Amino acid sequence: MSPAIKCLCLLAVVAFLFVTELVPLAMTAVGAAIACWALELVPQNQIFLGLADSTVVLFGGMFVVGAAMFYTGLAQKIGGQVVKLFGTSENSLMFGIMVIAALMSSVLSNTGTTACLIPVVLGICSQAKISPSRELMPLAFACGLGGTITLIGTPPNILANVALKAAGMEHLQFGFFEYAYIGVPITLAGIIYMMFVGKYLLPDDTANFDTEVEQEIEANVTSTRKQIICGVIMVGVIGCMATGVVVLEIAAVVGAVLCVLTGCISEKQAYNSIDWITIFLFAGMIPVASAMNTTGAGKLIAEATVKLMGGNPSPYLVTAVLFCLAVLLTQFMSNTASKALLCPVGIALSAQIGASPKAVLMAVLIASSCAFASPVGTPPNTLVLGPGGYKFMDYVKAGTGLVFVCLVVSICVIPVVWPFFPAT
Repeated sequence: MSPAIKCLCLLAVVAFLFVTELVPLAMTAVGAAIACWALELVPQNQIFLGLADSTVVLFGGMFVVGAAMFYTGLAQKIGGQVVKLFGTSENSLMFGIMVIAALMSSVLSNTGTTACLIPVVLGICSQAKISPSRELMPLAFACGLGGTITLIGTPPNILANVALKAAGMEHLQFGFFEYAYIGVPITLAGIIYMMFVGKYLLPDDTANFDTEVEQEIEANVTSTRKQIICGVIMVGVIGCMATGVVVLEIAAVVGAVLCVLTGCISEKQAYNSIDWITIFLFAGMIPVASAMNTTGAGKLIAEATVKLMGGNPSPYLVTAVLFCLAVLLTQFMSNTASKALLCPVGIALSAQIGASPKAVLMAVLIASSCAFASPVGTPPNTLVLGPGGYKFMDYVKAGTGLVFVCLVVSICVIPVVWPFFPAT
């Protein structure tokens, strides 16, 4: 059996266990990492390399900074102000949270934006007496959608330009705000969907509030000085992330250390604030995503799909099929990998049917950012897993419809903005 087939079989088992949760999600992910080594899909020294991944380090640091905002009462204070602005209605708060998250993630890292806003959203939910499970998933989805608005909204967006340059088509490269032509419509459509349809598919688990933490906070006499210090640290972390003065994970870890050293959070509280399910779930899936890329499993899926379309498929069919393929792949492998894999395929197919590659490439880019139906498809989804108390199927229920909305909007908008056969 070839490595690619082994990898696809492993992925099928992992997907089954994720959906059924017969085994806890984190244990499935760790088991999958070990299976990658047992099946000789990745070297032994790469099995647990995911635990040292920069994104995992970012997670850990931001969990501590977020907890410090909560323990000092700063998150609740900010939440109170947001509640005053938008009211206590679930719909108005969801709208406010998603708009703010989408705008921030259009120019900042969507992972960093999610990490920074989680404690604020928890504070909002605490003030409005709403379960966090009702607002955290919309937060993650909005960060994913907002990342499609600009060239830097999510770093892998630039891969299309890299592929075009490699194909000798530099004159067709996308501009910085060109993504907004499709990014803004799907973001607006996504927010509307979540407010009027998606909210009915979200869990409503009031037990998600950490009562022990709440009681500990209420027992303290909250220090205004510590709130100010914590606020300055958070602003500093966000500033560093926004300007790129230092990389995301270093900003997060330095922020976490400062929170402990200044007494905003105790060392014990800092350790307890790290959601280890999130850490091991994300870290465990990194070898699987790597194996899909290195063994050619992802490429095998792409080639089989292309073959099914026949020799001279319609540009609309090519766009729709590549969109669906990218969506499927990105639920279990990084969007960077799925974009890197499918961008050259899209360019080749466009050349085969004599069409401009821009429409097909944009469909691949947008689809690869639509990792809404899985907690492991994108870091924002993984980050809210623990705080929201979500199960794998919660993402499938709420996220699948959102993916379909993005598909419909993309098929309607992309060919209009980037015609398949532009007039010369």
